Amino acid sequence: SALPEKKMVFKGLVANKEDMNKLVLTPRIRYPLPGGSAVITFEKAEVAQRIIEMKEHVVELSCGEELEELDRCRVRVQAAPVEILLPSALEIRLTQSNRSILVSDLPHLGISEEALLDKLELFFSKTKNGGSEVESREFWGESGHVVLTFTRDGVAEPLIERGHIQVLIGRGKYNVKISPCMIGGIMNVQLQPSRCPRTVLLSGIPDVLGEESMRDTLEIHFQKASRGGGEVDALAYVPLGWTGLAAFEEDTG
Repeated sequence: SALPEKKMVFKGLVANKEDMNKLVLTPRIRYPLPGGSAVITFEKAEVAQRIIEMKEHVVELSCGEELEELDRCRVRVQAAPVEILLPSALEIRLTQSNRSILVSDLPHLGISEEALLDKLELFFSKTKNGGSEVESREFWGESGHVVLTFTRDGVAEPLIERGHIQVLIGRGKYNVKISPCMIGGIMNVQLQPSRCPRTVLLSGIPDVLGEESMRDTLEIHFQKASRGGGEVDALAYVPLGWTGLAAFEEDTG
């Protein structure tokens, strides 16, 4: 009670203690697919496991205009699990860029992203605004923030120290936030093998049908419970002579 009153402002990140220093990874793995193969994802993991345990499957083809020889009406394909490598531990080193700034709190003006980048570049390229010649500009992912990189050192730091700056865009002035641009580099990563529980790799598929027809044939075959199948969630097919990439994301179902 003997201390004098003093107004204080606390600045910083407000968050739960358990959420601090936590990095959330969203894996998106690209899996190479050779020609004559397909990946099929079922709605239920037990269906995929059953298809894998059967190993070889005889797929009947409809004898239409594309098939003239009788012995080409059935094909044998091999089923195997899809195993990918997922990161289990990740070490990242962050460094602050000497020439770049992060611009946020940008106004919504109803103009294209390219037009907004042009206006920001024009403003920050002028020395009277504390800027210099801009080497590059780009939106940073889907955050709505813009990264501006100058051609020389010594420009970014004074702007970052200001924190906020009024930017003249068209006939309006808008207060935007200037932050340091942090660049991360992976120093060490540890991987562990993981099997996709609902996905099966099919191989040995001959080039006897068009791409769309073969995809439909495979989906119809592996949907039938009488053949060990079940409801198909997704299917991708790569014909012989081609290569493809299947993208695997975290299963949130």
